[in-house]
Amino acid sequence: QVQLVESGGGLVQPGGSLRLSCAASGIDSSGYGMGWHRQAPGKQREWVASIAVTGTGVYAESVKGRFTASRDNTKNTMYLQMNSLKPEDSAVYYCVLMNYWGKGTLVTVSS
Repeated sequence: QVQLVESGGGLVQPGGSLRLSCAASGIDSSGYGMGWHRQAPGKQREWVASIAVTGTGVYAESVKGRFTASRDNTKNTMYLQMNSLKPEDSAVYYCVLMNYWGKGTLVTVSS
């Protein structure tokens, strides 16, 4: 069965960086677009970024210029490089492929 496993979350100070990973199994993810969503406590889940089969990324306005999505098809893995992190970026980050979702990884931005 298809599984998506996120990793790389943690506690980081404002202005810091993190790189999230999403490892896919049970499917060759290279043939599909993939995405990142996030959900902060008490808020609705929101779309963050998508990456096409070609590797082209599209981003929410709130993260544009700070986050970069990428993929390594040899590893069946997608990444989200997050720079200049802000407290409002704190959330559980989820990886999505078609209608499959990972369980998420928690990112906390705090001093």
